[in-house]
Amino acid sequence: MKTINPGKQRKELYNAPQHLKRKWIAAHLEENLLLKYDKRSIPAIKGDTVKVMRGSFKGHEDKIAGVNVKKRTLEIEGITMSKADGNKIAKPIHHSNVLITKLNLTDKWRRKNLELGLSEEAKKEIEKEAEIQLKEAEEEKKRLEEEAKALEEAEETEEIIEEEDLELKDKEEKPKKEKEKPKTPTKPKTKEKPEIKKKSVKKSPVKKPVEKKTQTKKKTPSKTIKKGGKIDE
Repeated sequence: MKTINPGKQRKELYNAPQHLKRKWIAAHLEENLLLKYDKRSIPAIKGDTVKVMRGSFKGHEDKIAGVNVKKRTLEIEGITMSKADGNKIAKPIHHSNVLITKLNLTDKWRRKNLELGLSEEAKKEIEKEAEIQLKEAEEEKKRLEEEAKALEEAEETEEIIEEEDLELKDKEEKPKKEKEKPKTPTKPKTKEKPEIKKKSVKKSPVKKPVEKKTQTKKKTPSKTIKKGGKIDE
């Protein structure tokens, strides 16, 4: 960076492109590596062995498990922190707080950059060390694959054993259930009652109500009395 202004420096760090940010995640080399490769610092990658120089985990030495380019931090094996829910996650550590004690030479591009300006003897040593590390990486890969296969086989055998146990239990329980089955109670036979013949009852004829004759009174002619005492019929 050309500027001394801290504000401009921070701005350049946060707004820089990804390939530059990745190069800036560098750490100092241990003294023997510094003399061997004639470099003061080098970008840290996954697989490098580092030693924590500051903080609560000072003195811890282990391999880098991951690199966070956005936050410019490293995840180191064995360094964890617990969350509020009890789960443990990797504690991020800034790249400036570690010292590289062993380099991961499995990447050919990294080997080329390291070999620039070195003698032929140093280049041969780097190639030999790279071959040893590649063999170790292959052995680890095979070991992990074997462990995964062994776990799968163990799970399969456990499933088979569980199925066999269930079958045996079913076979043992079937005769018990048959014995324990309650006998269905038989209904007692009831004597058939003789059919009673119904007597035919003659219906008496219904008498119709007699209509009463109403006698009408004859009207008698009214007598009118005239003047003089005479009566007209």
